[in-house]
Amino acid sequence: MSRTWIVIPMYNEASVVGGVIEGLLKEFPHVVCVDDGSTDGSQSAARGAGAVVVQHPVNLGQGAALQTGIEFALQDPEIDCIVTFDADGQHRVEDAMAMASRIRTGEADIVLGSRFLDGRTKLSPAKRLVLRTAAIQSRLATGMALTDAHNGLRAIGPDVARKIHLTQNRMAHASEFIHQVAEIKPRWVEHPVEILYTDYSKAKGQSLLNSVNIIADLLFR
Repeated sequence: MSRTWIVIPMYNEASVVGGVIEGLLKEFPHVVCVDDGSTDGSQSAARGAGAVVVQHPVNLGQGAALQTGIEFALQDPEIDCIVTFDADGQHRVEDAMAMASRIRTGEADIVLGSRFLDGRTKLSPAKRLVLRTAAIQSRLATGMALTDAHNGLRAIGPDVARKIHLTQNRMAHASEFIHQVAEIKPRWVEHPVEILYTDYSKAKGQSLLNSVNIIADLLFR
């Protein structure tokens, strides 16, 4: 049986996280949600859907939630993969399964999701430009020829996960993650994924303004 752990950072996602977890549990029996100080009952929704819930007493940011989830999952001595997965329903379980499989078969040490390897993800021209610019900046800074440097869907082998130590919050944690991966020098590949931009996910932080914040974090952090 797979010992892949799904790590979901969560902040005020009570209305959607239950459905996300139920969809995951059909394929991944080990799901941990890191509640980052929610006030809307997200903790109860996640537990009710069948996930393990770890709680931050106050909001520390997505980077801290991811780090907590990674460290929790690594406590499993039989773990074979960690998949980071968003709570707002924009990631697809099928993509996570394919990415985890590439880790478990030994093809790569880390698999990074990319919206730009097929035509499934629908992006506005402005957002596409921002994300492309971020990828170019990331390539110049790290030497990793990524097509999508800010994709939250990742499959990580345990040996790489043990070397990840995120300290940045907001969108800067995504850049920090790539910088740390570049320093670790694992065998990495990108995998085509579809991001589902719903009205809910856009309201939660997938707006164009949020994309502009990615650039600001890259340039001024």
